[in-house]
Amino acid sequence: MLAKQPVALKTGPVFDLLDASVRRHATRPALNFLGRKWTYAQLAEMVDAAAAGLQRLGVTKGVRVGLCLPNTPYSVIFYFAVLKAGGTVVNFSPLYVERELKHQIMDSGTTIMVVLDLKVIHARVAAVAAEAGVRKIIVCPMAKILKFIKALGFLLLKRKEIASFDPADGVHVPYDALVRDVGPFTPVSIDAERDLAVLQYTGGTTGVPKGAQLSHANVTANAIQVRDHVCVLGEGEERVLGVLPLFHVFAMTTVMTLPLSIGAEIILVPRFNLDDLLATIARERPTVFPGVPTIFTAINNCPTARREQLSSLRLGVSGGAPLPAEVRARFNELSGCKLVEGYGLSETSPVLTANLPLGVIKDGSVGTPVPGTIIEIRDLADPTRILGVGERGEVCARGPQVMSGYWNKPDATRDAFIDGAFRTGDVGYLDEDGYLFLVDRIKDVILCGGYNVYPRMIEEALYLHPAVAEAVAIGIPDPYRGQAPKAFVTLKEGHEATPEELADFLKTQLSKIELPKQVEIRDSLPKTLVGKLSKKELVEEEKARALGKTPGA
Repeated sequence: MLAKQPVALKTGPVFDLLDASVRRHATRPALNFLGRKWTYAQLAEMVDAAAAGLQRLGVTKGVRVGLCLPNTPYSVIFYFAVLKAGGTVVNFSPLYVERELKHQIMDSGTTIMVVLDLKVIHARVAAVAAEAGVRKIIVCPMAKILKFIKALGFLLLKRKEIASFDPADGVHVPYDALVRDVGPFTPVSIDAERDLAVLQYTGGTTGVPKGAQLSHANVTANAIQVRDHVCVLGEGEERVLGVLPLFHVFAMTTVMTLPLSIGAEIILVPRFNLDDLLATIARERPTVFPGVPTIFTAINNCPTARREQLSSLRLGVSGGAPLPAEVRARFNELSGCKLVEGYGLSETSPVLTANLPLGVIKDGSVGTPVPGTIIEIRDLADPTRILGVGERGEVCARGPQVMSGYWNKPDATRDAFIDGAFRTGDVGYLDEDGYLFLVDRIKDVILCGGYNVYPRMIEEALYLHPAVAEAVAIGIPDPYRGQAPKAFVTLKEGHEATPEELADFLKTQLSKIELPKQVEIRDSLPKTLVGKLSKKELVEEEKARALGKTPGA
């Protein structure tokens, strides 16, 4: 069956979204970071200066620039500056360890990295830069974006956390030097359909990180699609809470490109802390709250959360992981706002479907397709066959937001499409009203609070330990994050290790999000008839254990 909404969308360069709002809302606040604000005119000036500085460093079409930043004004400035200079943004999590940074830098061909002057981020990037092929590291000062008193306190009290580097080493470029005396940037002609805006890394169907190639048209289209689908956002009226990390594709659209296209004020939150978040909501009075289920659950369960704190919120948008009906209902009751769920992937910029704030919301459904999107349900055994209403199969999608393919991976690209439709790897069905319901997952991916955690990355890290013979990672039910990783290992003969030792070892190899909730050592692990490690039995054991049953009973 097809859920179809044929709509012609006018798309162009991503930065056109910002430039149009600058013309309409020059004096309106665009960014709000820890109480310090920048207008649209000021943001445009900083973006253009950074774009000129990047061009002076050699950024043009085909040059990949990595952003390894938490949520700060620099995240927005450099995102648009890279695109205006003609380059391609490569998003990096600041939580990545050196091994992960090196892999993604080398795979993407990133030659310039942008970081904060925080030692915890800078040190990891600097450690792998030369070997990975990075020729320039742009260092952005945290103190420069804080209010005067906060900046003074940061410089005095956090001095040990500030990175030290030699600006004359030919590699490091201080932000102030980048934008000093640069003059106007040279406009670049962008072919929105062909030119890459973003390389967004995802585990895909195999768990191997791959760069989804998102064009300017893909990214622009998705901002327009979500805006038109939601249809309750006021031009120049909204204040959007930016707690989701901007390096995540969900935040890229719902926290940055869409809000900036309607002249919204983005309230940037550098990291999630529940008490700080509630205080920010009470103080800054946001109207729109994009989040993941774990954040809404945390607020629901917070004994100090009050209706008056949350009363400014009109719309909540949940994505990244399934939203339990009870979580949605409780948050709606607590806040008085309308919380809706959407669905998408990195490969689709990301939003494919969403529930309508003013429409019927069906429990368990991720809504209807956004404009211009076609959802097909294809037979799992014969994907050339499209199924009918209520029949379960693989969710496939067509639309202007769908990527062209994976970076330098033609085989993976070919496998990701069927008859021109993108294969999501998820199993679901469409009801008679065109609502999409997801019921299973083909992909070997663990959804932890809205983040994709790839078992292969955990397994590869475990194999680096000298005592580990075999390793398997799966997702297990978690009441807070939805799922959490659990690792199973066997040890090499003559070697010893405890679960605690292996867990400590993984802390040096993986980001916090990826760390297994449990590590279990076994004498043997299940295998298929051809000798491959099998996860199916382990998944079933954990499901039974979660239900209080004896595994295998």
